[in-house]
Amino acid sequence: MEKITMLSPCHFGLEAVLKKEIESLGLTVVKTEDGRVFYSGEMKDICRANIFFRTAERVLLVVGEFDADSFEALFDKTEDLPWEDYIPYDGNVWVTKANSIKSKLSATVPVQSVMKKAIAKRLCDHFCLSALPETGADYPLRVTLIKDHVVVALDTTGEGLHKRGYRQLTTKAPIEETLAAALIMLTPWKHDRILVDPFCGSGTFAIEAALMGLDIAPGISREFTSEKWSNLINRKMWFQAREEAEKRKKDAQGRTLSIYASDIDPKVLSLAKKNAEYAGVLKHIRFSCADAADLKPKGEYGFIITNPPYGVRLEDIENAKRIYSGFAGRFNDLKTWSAYIITPIEETESLTGRKADKKRKVYNGMLKTDFYAFLGKKPGKDELVKEAEKNLLPRPKAEKQKKQDETAIKEPASKHLTNISKRKFTTSK
Repeated sequence: MEKITMLSPCHFGLEAVLKKEIESLGLTVVKTEDGRVFYSGEMKDICRANIFFRTAERVLLVVGEFDADSFEALFDKTEDLPWEDYIPYDGNVWVTKANSIKSKLSATVPVQSVMKKAIAKRLCDHFCLSALPETGADYPLRVTLIKDHVVVALDTTGEGLHKRGYRQLTTKAPIEETLAAALIMLTPWKHDRILVDPFCGSGTFAIEAALMGLDIAPGISREFTSEKWSNLINRKMWFQAREEAEKRKKDAQGRTLSIYASDIDPKVLSLAKKNAEYAGVLKHIRFSCADAADLKPKGEYGFIITNPPYGVRLEDIENAKRIYSGFAGRFNDLKTWSAYIITPIEETESLTGRKADKKRKVYNGMLKTDFYAFLGKKPGKDELVKEAEKNLLPRPKAEKQKKQDETAIKEPASKHLTNISKRKFTTSK
């Protein structure tokens, strides 16, 4: 099979996590740059990457690269690319997004227009058309110009890969699913260990961990733009990729997870439970309404992975700092537990009363944050076995769980969202 080059953007600072994920699918990493990774594979791997990637923002099929410092050069070199190998005569192709960084061609709207004209000319000449019909499938393009170097790629994904489909109800400014998954992967947590999120908000950390623990591919139930590209990817490739995902899910069915998620706001908690239900992992997460300052996790060893609230206004920030201090008083007593916290609050170490063992800069959207790691004592192999044998997360009886779930979500979502808007600070979940 002919090799193709693909490109996936990711959150800045998490390129190494995406690189490992790419390699875990048997693909070859070509190069890594700020916020994106290039890799090679076959056409069938477009299907696999879209379905399996947890940390990538999307999967792009690279059409070509070249240097251009003028619109004339941009037109000519765009026209020189073999567009007929990618776009059928009736394909609807356009530049859906262009980014320009430190390039002479800084105005992105003219860039989009010039490239569209160049592509249309090439295709019209090849298919002997006076104008493109554009009645077929969509072929959106994404273009980046960095220091006059242009990368042109087809967007095979459509809606970003963070759109798993389960988060239909949310709190203010929730953490993206792709970012949450990447941060979990930065920790040593595995499916047989305990995970606690005491500021769960809409439940993203807990849900993403459950999907990982059960080996459920995040894209298994959604659609992608390139599923309509019959000229490039046949239906069998998509069927085989989803069949692979189903097999992995089936192989992990016997696993018992110990994932706990709590929030002080019962309305927010009900949204998290509903999202977990949409994701198909509700029975694998124990939700509770609790103050993080009263944190009393079960088990001697475990992981706290969380995104505590922070504010924008001064009074909100001060309130958030008080929350941090109360929470820190609890987890500092858990000497054998490790805590991982993502936050933009620079005084986090002073508020928690301890220096982080590790700290990594991460961008949550446009917000600059740090991911702090406060490490606890590591358990030995014998201790891990004993911990697992305790069955720390016994499942409640089906009827009891059903009753709890129905009680938690019985209020209308519109009322929940109204109440959430009245909160004094942002949960950032």
